[in-house]
Amino acid sequence: MDIKIGIITASDRASAGVYEDISGRAIIDTIDEYLKSSWTEIYEVIPDEQSYIEKTIKEMADDKGCCLIVTTGGTGPAKRDVTPEATEVVCDKMMPGFGELMRQVSLKYVPTAILSRQTAGIRGKTLIVNLPGKPKSIRECLDAVFPAIPYCIDLLEGPYIECNEEVIKPFRPKK
Repeated sequence: MDIKIGIITASDRASAGVYEDISGRAIIDTIDEYLKSSWTEIYEVIPDEQSYIEKTIKEMADDKGCCLIVTTGGTGPAKRDVTPEATEVVCDKMMPGFGELMRQVSLKYVPTAILSRQTAGIRGKTLIVNLPGKPKSIRECLDAVFPAIPYCIDLLEGPYIECNEEVIKPFRPKK
């Protein structure tokens, strides 16, 4: 089964070409390191507009068949930060443990981690995870939550994701 993973960068400036999207590239590079399974990236850089974020998540989940969608950007307290709201609107179930763990890990590095509103949810058979915007924080957060992601996708009847266990060890209960 083909593993498709969506990467969405929500950034007004990156989508306008004002600067290069290093956050989305950091997600792709990290997932490349994690996975032994071959996978295809579905990658979009879009403005911080709730309607665009909702539309892009829906397309990736419903039309393009992504089993996992990882977003970056738009998780802070600023007025334009609306990624969690967009995620909640399009999800059938919310998975608050992802955000709780990411904030807990980030607090080891910066006291402002409490300002982050990362979350996760499920739309159909797709897991959506909101990450922070800085590449260093992206890696710290993915290192924390990724061990649960392959099993979550198993439970959603998605493709079997095999990881490079020298880099990241997924947790699957013993049968």
